[in-house]
Amino acid sequence: MTFEELLDQAVALLQRRGRVTYRTLQRQLALDDATLADLVEAVCFAHPHVREEAGRGLVWPDASASVPAPEAERRHLTVLFCDLVDSTSLSGQLDPEEYRDVVQAYQRTCTEVIQQFDGHVAQLLGDALLVYFGWPVAHEDDARRAVYAGL
Repeated sequence: MTFEELLDQAVALLQRRGRVTYRTLQRQLALDDATLADLVEAVCFAHPHVREEAGRGLVWPDASASVPAPEAERRHLTVLFCDLVDSTSLSGQLDPEEYRDVVQAYQRTCTEVIQQFDGHVAQLLGDALLVYFGWPVAHEDDARRAVYAGL
């Protein structure tokens, strides 16, 4: 039996039952461990809605049981962008390892201060930080918190 035929049989079995354990796939289709791993990867790639469940099997979601998406929530978000002043000239004056240590210390210090004001570091961009206030937890004074963190 070709791999494509195995794939078709596995998908048909999964659609029919809704969920199938790896052991069932191995016994039903006479698969070794390596072929099972390849088959699981192929099924999940070809059918992105299929999910693995706790490392035990595959689940084909039932369209009638799908949960509607929650309504979107509009909220105010304060964004803070901060970076290390004059870091370009500093990088030319220091060895790369020393510069890395300076940037990492800067990022650690900034992150600690930001967390004191309930900010969320969204991204570390080189010597810069992109920070959200008001997400994931909102406060009435998120703009003020961002200003205090920036100072």
